[in-house]
Amino acid sequence: VQLQASGGGLVQPGGSLRLSCAASGSIFSFDAMRWYRQAPGKQREWVAGITRSGNTAYAGSVQGRFAISRDNAKNTVNLDMNSLRPDDTAVYYCYAVDQSTDYWGQGTQVTVSS
Repeated sequence: VQLQASGGGLVQPGGSLRLSCAASGSIFSFDAMRWYRQAPGKQREWVAGITRSGNTAYAGSVQGRFAISRDNAKNTVNLDMNSLRPDDTAVYYCYAVDQSTDYWGQGTQVTVSS
């Protein structure tokens, strides 16, 4: 299974972006899918997650601004990011777990700057 992340770019503070993570197979096989991010000079951190049943969870820093969702028909998980701030600047990675197997997508750069 391969994960392909897309949707990153340059946006002004207060703006919005949608990231998408497309799986090469059915996302029903995954117990959960998540987004992580890594800012320059910092460790990778968890951002948001969604389970097979649709339960969601968010890091405190993005709660109320970001929304994760899944499109089972398109085998895609999306991350809608609103009210973006400069400290949201990072490479964003999608991740999936299937029992004991981890899958990582390549990163997509998000830059929030005026």
